[in-house]
Amino acid sequence: MTERKMRAKVRVGAAIPHGNGTETVTFFGVSKSEAYPPDGSDENNSFARWSPSVAFQMLIANPALVGTFNVDDTFYCDFTPAPK
Repeated sequence: MTERKMRAKVRVGAAIPHGNGTETVTFFGVSKSEAYPPDGSDENNSFARWSPSVAFQMLIANPALVGTFNVDDTFYCDFTPAPK
């Protein structure tokens, strides 16, 4: 059986701090770039083509991470099956 793996490229759309030392970070899939490079190789265009809609939120409570996510930062999210 082929192992299922997926990599998504996401952009921070919002980082909302809460008064209790946590924050909610909202991620969206990257969108295609304004202009395609001559060879069509722009990474964001590739991600947008195969995952045209991505959105998720994460409540962060780890004090070392709260406040470290900024709007428009981009990240890779790797998905691999986990044991049940």
